[in-house]
Amino acid sequence: MQLQRTQPSGKSKKIVTPKKRRQSPHWFLMGLGLSGVAMLSATAGALLAVTLSSKPLQVSPKTAEQDAAFNEEETISKQAPLQLPKLTRPINILVLGTKVLSSDLGKSAKETGGYYARVNSFKGLADTMLLMRFNPETDDLSILSIPRDTPVYLPGYGRMKINTANKRGGSALSAKAVQKLLNDVSIDRYVRVNIQGAEKLIDALGGVELYVPQDMQYQDRSQHLNIDIEKGRQRLDGETAVDFMLYRHDEYGDIGRVQRQQMLIRAMIEQALNPATLARIPEIYSVVRSNVDTNLSIEEILALAGFTAKRDQKNIEMFMLPGEFGKMQKQGQSISYWLPNERKIDQMMARHFNVGNTRNVNDNDSDVSPYIRIAIQDSTDNSQAVRSAVRTLEEAGYRNVYVASEWSQPLSKTRIIAQNGNLEAAEAIADALGIGEIRVESTGALNSAVSVQLGKDWVSRQKSKLE
Repeated sequence: MQLQRTQPSGKSKKIVTPKKRRQSPHWFLMGLGLSGVAMLSATAGALLAVTLSSKPLQVSPKTAEQDAAFNEEETISKQAPLQLPKLTRPINILVLGTKVLSSDLGKSAKETGGYYARVNSFKGLADTMLLMRFNPETDDLSILSIPRDTPVYLPGYGRMKINTANKRGGSALSAKAVQKLLNDVSIDRYVRVNIQGAEKLIDALGGVELYVPQDMQYQDRSQHLNIDIEKGRQRLDGETAVDFMLYRHDEYGDIGRVQRQQMLIRAMIEQALNPATLARIPEIYSVVRSNVDTNLSIEEILALAGFTAKRDQKNIEMFMLPGEFGKMQKQGQSISYWLPNERKIDQMMARHFNVGNTRNVNDNDSDVSPYIRIAIQDSTDNSQAVRSAVRTLEEAGYRNVYVASEWSQPLSKTRIIAQNGNLEAAEAIADALGIGEIRVESTGALNSAVSVQLGKDWVSRQKSKLE
């Protein structure tokens, strides 16, 4: 979420009490595939509703497991004559991004030309997992990224990484794993998008422009994979954007990949809103029809599209499953995992997904505690500006402010990142600084509750104080 605010300069000895959160509208991006569906629906939805069958996008056969995993019998949309359908209640949708190699289907490298080729299938590991909640009662959208290395218990298979659930039991087992992890959250529908679809969709959109935060080089000859992307702002075609999304060979591994996926989602939203995209709608829809598996009906897709068409694309909340890096023993081997923080998951699910009640809410990362962890990330190459930001927050009463690694992208405007979704704290910190563009996403310093990414506007502000 972005809220631009500029306050008069001045020092405060007390922490600013945040105003009550105002419910704000949100733009919809259903993984990577349904951004194309939303654009199409805005212009040709009514025609599609009459001419297409009710569930043309479901590729996997309907099973009893799916019936048990998803609330398909509960109506989520209604349609009046000559109008687009509308959402009737809050719904949760599980989005799975899959990458399937020929080896996943039991084929040897010899059978596919000497390497493991990517296959147009939905039956492999889920490298991207999102739980999305659409709430027409509050105009709210929440997107939770679940790292692929999160351990869960899969019935019949034991404790495994959550990305294996799709390979073992498809969307139904994935939903069961997510429900177990997230306090029995109800899941209404699912969407699966394969990697070929993501690549083709980005090409159909005309590429996507974003800032690549670091040089990325990685080679895997067994897959004919050669990632070579330079740091800096650039327009990526489908193949390069997929490489950007999949890359995880840095200090943060899969968690760094989750952060980059959130960057790509934001860039995709901006690209999808480009007026030139309208001319590409037929190609986009063709890609979606061929590379998406979902139990959403066309009417329901149109209802979601109608819900989002009136929303501001800047208002989007993205979270990451609270946890930490760790290792667990399995069959005598030490395996790396993303270990969930159950207390913080309870708080996040209660606050953003209306599941359960918060426990131990009076901790140092909740609300606007003076001990909330605030990271300062500099993009200005100005050490004096960094010291000034730390001093300003300490004078406002905050007691846990530290300097984290620099933000590689030069920013014109300072960003206040609500790393764990604590919007109230981010607003209070923006008030204390008197500046800041607020975003609810997980792209800041991992160990922070709120990250302040200093931009040139902060440097200018400090210079003006001295004049």
